[in-house]
Amino acid sequence: MQDDRLPIWLPRLAAQGGPRFLQIADALQAALADGSLTPGDRLPPQRQLAAQLNVDLTTITRAYDEARRRHLLEGRGARGTYVAAPKVELTSVLDLSMNTPPPPDGVDFDDMLKQGLSQVLMRADSALLMTYHLGGGSDSDRKAGAKWLEPMFGSLDSAQVLVCPGAQAAIAALILALTEPGDVILAEPASYPGLRTAAAQFGRRIIAVAADKHGMLPEALSQACREHKPGLVYLNPTLQNPTAITMAERRRKEIASIAKRCNVRIVEDDPYWLLADAPPPPIATLAPEQVYYISTLSKCLTPGLRVAFVLIRDAHERERFLVALRSFALMVAPLTAALATQWIFDGSAETLMQGVRKEARLRHRMARDVLAGRYSGAGDGLHVWLELPGYWNSSQLARAAESEGIAVTPAEAFATGSGSVNAIRISLGSIKDRGRLKAGLQRLSHLLARRPESFSAAVV
Repeated sequence: MQDDRLPIWLPRLAAQGGPRFLQIADALQAALADGSLTPGDRLPPQRQLAAQLNVDLTTITRAYDEARRRHLLEGRGARGTYVAAPKVELTSVLDLSMNTPPPPDGVDFDDMLKQGLSQVLMRADSALLMTYHLGGGSDSDRKAGAKWLEPMFGSLDSAQVLVCPGAQAAIAALILALTEPGDVILAEPASYPGLRTAAAQFGRRIIAVAADKHGMLPEALSQACREHKPGLVYLNPTLQNPTAITMAERRRKEIASIAKRCNVRIVEDDPYWLLADAPPPPIATLAPEQVYYISTLSKCLTPGLRVAFVLIRDAHERERFLVALRSFALMVAPLTAALATQWIFDGSAETLMQGVRKEARLRHRMARDVLAGRYSGAGDGLHVWLELPGYWNSSQLARAAESEGIAVTPAEAFATGSGSVNAIRISLGSIKDRGRLKAGLQRLSHLLARRPESFSAAVV
């Protein structure tokens, strides 16, 4: 005789409580936390639970799959499904060094991925997804790029938008297309390390231009343009990596005016604009003929797509860019480009991005609470730039943190000149679990409060 009573750990499903399979998985997780379930407990067969809850079997299957993904359950063949023993972490390193989007709470990424790929495979010729494509993206991909850029620029001609395998590839191709060996590239004193890597590989020189709390100083840029005749200026003006500064609109107008007057071209690398709270218009809206604009999906959605959009107004310069890009990266992988296009047009990209924005803000509030007076972030974006007390230097602090199982990035990694600020960058998205992130921030806060002479690494 079938027992129709609900398991004690499972609450009644709420009509407004979100997807039912997630409610079931959440109830499993809560039951483990409060002791209603313990490792080794056997769960009801899926058909039985579906009947008890008056849902279809697919809902229960998805709930159990989600619980397995969270390492809550394990299957034992014909014997059934059991509560899993706690997963043993083989590494204790808490990675606060990599700028990746945090996993958004309430967004079923696995389902979004499956649905997106299903739509792509239904609508596209699979042979076309597995062959060579011309660089710069298909018409559909470029239209998706134009749609992605609408919040920054309004309506765009999609012919001006090129699709690239990530922002790093776009930066490298722009350097190759627009400069010659030995040319100078101007950048802020602390800047994206990928710029320095690409410039060194191609034989270009980076010269640091002084900046303040609002970004690159206009008068310093003007002087550097007269003195060095640069091939390019590189800027990351919104939630800058690593300082998290957002350049004000007035400063952007001054920079744009100098670019026009000195006839210097700007690479505006803007991965965080869509994550920022009311950011100013891009510099590319103020000097469209001088500025090459890059927007990547890696920081707003997921790095695995490897898709970035580049806005280049001039047709001749677009062709030069594509020639340079083809020398080292023929195309974006067609399958991931098609998935990005599908997500942008069906609204999944917007849903995922809003989830990332919300989660990032929650994590900033956590960092503000844990780091107390040391926190100086903007409250949005993916990272915090933490200036250190005088008794620590950034390399020393990074080594001490590593010894305590925390990875952070010291200021030296971002320096474009001979000196660097005494600071570290803390990335808030790379640790999936919010509780583990808080634990890492707390350990880092305790370390910051100690003087180096009281720190001694274990020797084994």
